[in-house]
Amino acid sequence: MVDLKPWLIEESLPFWMSQGWDRRFGGVHERFLFDATPDLHAIKRVRVQARQIYVYSHAAILGWCPDGTEFALGLLDWMLKKARSPDGEPGFVHLLNPNGTVANPLRDTYDHMFILMSLAWLAKASGDAQVRGLVDEVKDFIDERLTAKDGTLIEGIPASLPRRQNPHMHCFEAMLALHETLEYPGALKRAEQILGFLKERFLSPAPKLREHFNDNWTPRPGAEGESIEPGHQAEWAWLLRRYERITESAPDALASQLLDDAVKIADSRTGFLVDEADCYGKVRRGTRRLWPQTELAKAWLVEAEIGREGALDQAVKSLSALWDHYLAKPFTAGWIDQFDADGKVIVETAPASTLYHVIGAVVEAERVLSKKDLR
Repeated sequence: MVDLKPWLIEESLPFWMSQGWDRRFGGVHERFLFDATPDLHAIKRVRVQARQIYVYSHAAILGWCPDGTEFALGLLDWMLKKARSPDGEPGFVHLLNPNGTVANPLRDTYDHMFILMSLAWLAKASGDAQVRGLVDEVKDFIDERLTAKDGTLIEGIPASLPRRQNPHMHCFEAMLALHETLEYPGALKRAEQILGFLKERFLSPAPKLREHFNDNWTPRPGAEGESIEPGHQAEWAWLLRRYERITESAPDALASQLLDDAVKIADSRTGFLVDEADCYGKVRRGTRRLWPQTELAKAWLVEAEIGREGALDQAVKSLSALWDHYLAKPFTAGWIDQFDADGKVIVETAPASTLYHVIGAVVEAERVLSKKDLR
């Protein structure tokens, strides 16, 4: 059985902390070229800064990165100076130029979910009262400015279409993080509300997880409204099992149904999830990014945890496939982000954002596979 933890701790986490830091302008580099040098011209997404804060906070809590909390605090300080209200308006901007100036002042809802989650983990890792105060600030901004009257999320400020399930999925994740790290008041209640939206609005019909909607939460017309991302179905499957574990709820068949539906349209030769299909089961984009494969592994791991027959073998297979095809390539601490339908590499950079997905898979493998009844 492949063990990804030593590689993550000894190679990847140190690299993305040391080489990943922009020594000239601050913050973390958006991506690296295949020769292990940073792409100095890439726009910096604020969500990537937040994801790295989460990664190193969580790694520090686990004892996997002794300097992780200090690094995360320094990165937060830079992000606050550059991205928080640079125009005097509340919230964090969406994009920064390589030198840290504002490239896009949009207040993006998806971004703010990662900012909130990162602050929750950093507050736990550091015990810093100021970080804990920022949790409240960002949560209040989301509630007051990014939430519609019915409790669903708008896309950002300014509002736009289509409306998507994806920010809601990461709101659900952020609420679980708030509860797990800080026992944050009301977090589970909000998660329960998002779960209701999943079942009542985003599945049309279940277990087909639609991505794009009109303002009234009917699917967008034509191809846009028919879009399905199997990686998101696997991600929701994992999140639902996590919610059940936290709330001590009985396993819901929906998680298994979402996973099974995603796997139905996986690549027949490799078992990897494709990037996009339609709600009728037809593959639209047979390309295969890395992140859906990490979500596939996580989903099979939690299915194994509830005793589903064959799930453990599938989890082990998925983890091994990650190592064989994606990880520690093209440089030791990096990854291949995407293959085409024929298995050819079609990208030239390793994005920093992927570390969030990778550590998630390793954390779940460590947690689930260490259980005596699964050995």
